[in-house]
Amino acid sequence: MLNISTDNKLPRSPHLITPLPGPRAQGIVERDHAVTSPSYTRDYPLVVARGEGCMLADVDGNVFLDMTAGIAVTATGHAHPQVVKAIQDQTAKLLHMSGTDFYYEPMVDLAEKLVNYAPFPNGAKVFFTNSGAESNEGAIKLARYYTGRSLIVAFLGAFHGRTYGAMSLTGSKIVQRAGFGSLVPGVTHIPYGTHQSLDYLEQQLFSSMVPPQEVAAIFVEPIQGEGGYIVPEDRFLARLREICDRHGILMVVDEVQSGMGRTGRLFAIEHWGIMPDIITSAKGIASGLPLGAIISRPELMTWPPGSHATTFGGNPVACAAALVTLNLLSSGGLMANATKMGELLQAGLSKLHDKFPQISPPRGKGLMVAVDLWDREGKLNPQLRDSILHAAFHRGLLLLGCGKAAIRFCPPLVIDEKQINIAIDILNNVLVDS
Repeated sequence: MLNISTDNKLPRSPHLITPLPGPRAQGIVERDHAVTSPSYTRDYPLVVARGEGCMLADVDGNVFLDMTAGIAVTATGHAHPQVVKAIQDQTAKLLHMSGTDFYYEPMVDLAEKLVNYAPFPNGAKVFFTNSGAESNEGAIKLARYYTGRSLIVAFLGAFHGRTYGAMSLTGSKIVQRAGFGSLVPGVTHIPYGTHQSLDYLEQQLFSSMVPPQEVAAIFVEPIQGEGGYIVPEDRFLARLREICDRHGILMVVDEVQSGMGRTGRLFAIEHWGIMPDIITSAKGIASGLPLGAIISRPELMTWPPGSHATTFGGNPVACAAALVTLNLLSSGGLMANATKMGELLQAGLSKLHDKFPQISPPRGKGLMVAVDLWDREGKLNPQLRDSILHAAFHRGLLLLGCGKAAIRFCPPLVIDEKQINIAIDILNNVLVDS
């Protein structure tokens, strides 16, 4: 059985008992606004108290169906009992002893498991981080160190994080760059996912502006995440691999959002049968605990002791959670469930597209799926998208936007057929009223 249970189980479908936000939630929102950074983005006033599987309860007792998974993080569902037990057991033994300076077995166990799962035929090396942004920061350094080159190519629409190096790779929203001054130099962006873009790279950029022999790496998401859950054209990734090979450029695949079973494979790049040089990971790797990883071909990690390090990356408690997470994804059947439920989700969204002209056909793989919202003229309609997010919240369904006018569906991988159908029914009712 994929769904978790506790002695005080949450309902398996939405259950609203107060107007939203409820009185306790409203009070916490007001307190939050007084003391926290305004840079946080909250689409609607959800104040979470507890979670179980695909369900979340707020502080007023309202229960929601979660199609966000904490931004594609809680891969095994909220508070999966096996993950919780692993965390509890590890915290009773060792909370922290930095892997930068010392050794402990959970970190070695997890590195071995990731090496076994990664799509590198001759083994791999792993560097642990705290987040996706940190993984991408480290990958920039590793690529430049190994190649001795300085230039990097990234894609418009990409999101790789908000720290300076990761933000320099990011080409998602202007608000993420505005007002922050100079970014890391040497990064060039091109359009994502089309052969026309790669023609431009080869025929124009490499001949007039960007010397390919000085490019250290091309950073790419196999399915673009924050940019709109965009799946590239056929052979786009294969051709990108060929370009990298031709010029001695490293292919860095950002699997922060698309990895850890979300698309039905541990890493989304496996759908195309392509071996990258470096993989960056985070989000779903530890079911909610902060952990990331840089995984590379073994010969690339030549940087010496002290050249790159971290205090908390590979924390023993996070590693314990990740070990159980990987087991559940593979032998626990969650990757297979992501494939099956993703097909059901896309079938339901396709029916909504047939019924409502304002919703696009679905796209994606596994449980990484999105639809766009259109106006009467077929143009992207972010206002309609935002109104649908709010209306769904008030009916007990949690969704997030991405891209210019897309709604993403990235639920915990434990979601079942009944819950998929509930989500489709709620969205149908929202569209009827929109």
